[in-house]
Amino acid sequence: MIGILAMAAAAAAEPQPNCKNPMTQTDINICAGRDARAADAVMAREYGRARMYMKRMDRALDRKSDDRITYSAALLASQRAWLKFRDAQCVIDGYSARGGSMESMVRSGCYEEITRDRTKQLQDVLKSYQAP
Repeated sequence: MIGILAMAAAAAAEPQPNCKNPMTQTDINICAGRDARAADAVMAREYGRARMYMKRMDRALDRKSDDRITYSAALLASQRAWLKFRDAQCVIDGYSARGGSMESMVRSGCYEEITRDRTKQLQDVLKSYQAP
């Protein structure tokens, strides 16, 4: 625990790049990673909202006459498949700069774009069910 706190303090003490105007490839890579993580956090919140809504819908299912996969199980399967797709696709995209200093930036850009697309898909699912 103390080691983790020490690493966090050391990271916080390092100069942070100006992501509005990054000056080096390293800064660009760091900023692209931050953008990808931010997009992932938004998507995770939307997934959580969708999952909660689907679980509520599951409770209304008549399991005596409908033994198909539940709403929440279908959403989970979709999310797991999407994660595998995103990760593999972004490796492919990153390989356009394979071994170069831009590879992580390209991969992060892919993660951000595909993740934003997934966020919209999850929002559209909720809209299609007229969820609050």
